[in-house]
Amino acid sequence: MKQRLVVIGNGMAGMRTVEELLTAAPDKYEITVFGAEPYGNYNRIMLSSVLCGEKTIEDIVINNRQWYLDNGIMLHAGEDKAVARIDRKHRKIYAQDGTVAGYDRLLIATGSKAVIPKVPGNELDGVISFRDIVDVNKMLAYSRSHKKAVILGGGLLGLEAANGLVLRGMDVTVIHNHEILLNRQMDKLAAKMLQTELEQRGLKFKMAAKLKQLSGDEQGHIKAISFEDGSRLECDLFVTAIGVRPNMTLAQEAGIYCERGIVVNDTLQSYDPSIYAVGECIQHRGATFGLVAPLFEQAKVCANHLSAHGAAEYVTLPTATKLKVTGINLFSVGDFQGDKDSEIIRFIDPALGIYKKLVIKANKLIGAVLYGETADGNWYQQMLEKEDNISDIRDVLIFGKAYAGVVT
Repeated sequence: MKQRLVVIGNGMAGMRTVEELLTAAPDKYEITVFGAEPYGNYNRIMLSSVLCGEKTIEDIVINNRQWYLDNGIMLHAGEDKAVARIDRKHRKIYAQDGTVAGYDRLLIATGSKAVIPKVPGNELDGVISFRDIVDVNKMLAYSRSHKKAVILGGGLLGLEAANGLVLRGMDVTVIHNHEILLNRQMDKLAAKMLQTELEQRGLKFKMAAKLKQLSGDEQGHIKAISFEDGSRLECDLFVTAIGVRPNMTLAQEAGIYCERGIVVNDTLQSYDPSIYAVGECIQHRGATFGLVAPLFEQAKVCANHLSAHGAAEYVTLPTATKLKVTGINLFSVGDFQGDKDSEIIRFIDPALGIYKKLVIKANKLIGAVLYGETADGNWYQQMLEKEDNISDIRDVLIFGKAYAGVVT
């Protein structure tokens, strides 16, 4: 008799786990999936491509509803199907509309929630985050009827949203609390080159900005932003992109041990042995996650254990950063700042808009930033992950794989 697997969350981490499981043990489970969005599984990473017009919603669907039927998966999708409660004692979950499902194994993949700035006016109409299809559709509607957009956050998501809205004809200003764009992924020189290139595309920036409050009109719709320095910006649409927090409320209410996320071990198991968790809702060895590469690795390990082939262990590796803005190439991985014991090799060609920086410590590559020319990014990342000794190719390392005489 098949065991019952219930998955809470129909996003990329949860569904990748199910895909891996269907390959590893196709007949082991009767699978039920609950998702709060009224769609099949789609590629959230490609939402910025939908926003800027390179793709449609249909293009980014990974598994449509037919896929669930074909694989014998019961899908409950939509707001009323969002899970309201986990009853661990009786191993049942309850959805908002009263739907009940029993489980032998439960997989929590509830993702994350956007961080909303704690300033007066954050509840006004026209203040949105950039997380799902609904947000993208709102932004597209605003771009047809409004003019001025402000994006809070000069990270990857903020820049992708800003680029999309500029391409849709809006007047866009990015406000960032740091003087360096992508300050978690770029150093000052690379960030400056990026900012210049984005300004040439029509983006405006207010850097090292401290938000004071959001002001609305009589209808309760946003109209302006005030800053601590006394300045003010007019605004019809305010998009927050300042990070995410693990969505762990359900787990907490069920008494599952959580810290900054749902705490899991190296097999992606929570403190309740019948409950696993993957994706942006988890905390593993102190780390939380916001990029897709580690999520897919977690899915593989989790499926390995759910299929009772359990030998795999999840290890957090340095994750590379790439910006999804057409025509702009940047790559960052590892410790790109270094410390007093590390050495830095740089190559700069301002005319071609190329900047490369490698950080080396004890004859090993520990970090890299590439701007303008990123073809060797994966090679550097592999070297970093394997902790290769680079002393033999140190003098040509900055020029890439071809110059280092590496044959693949």
